[in-house]
Amino acid sequence: MDCTFCRIVEGLLPAWRVYEDEHTVAFLDKGQVTRGHTLVVPRRHAEDIWVLSEEDAGAVMQSVHRVARLLRDRLGPIGLNVTQANGRAAWQEVFHYHVHLIPRYGNDQFRPPWRSTSPSEDQLTGVQEQLLQK
Repeated sequence: MDCTFCRIVEGLLPAWRVYEDEHTVAFLDKGQVTRGHTLVVPRRHAEDIWVLSEEDAGAVMQSVHRVARLLRDRLGPIGLNVTQANGRAAWQEVFHYHVHLIPRYGNDQFRPPWRSTSPSEDQLTGVQEQLLQK
């Protein structure tokens, strides 16, 4: 398998690691959106959230929480975006599950790539019914 993040986890590629434990590794994103932009990945390869085990999902979120505190305590952002993408349609570029932590500093020029319109109540009810179908 030729997975960039697996190679980072294994120490075969250089990375600016900021946290790691037995289940996860966190390192600075080479494409810093803002100062301190960090990725948290599971050590075990999983392409996306649908392949990721619940155990690894829990471990990743625990590390996300720890790294968020580290970023706040050491870099002093006034906010933090936590984002995650699955599949090409959602702009996933590296197919190893990962979570982005993007510290926010006020006027940092980072803007979300999405804008949405508000659905009607009937549309929301229709989606809710579809999701709750047995």
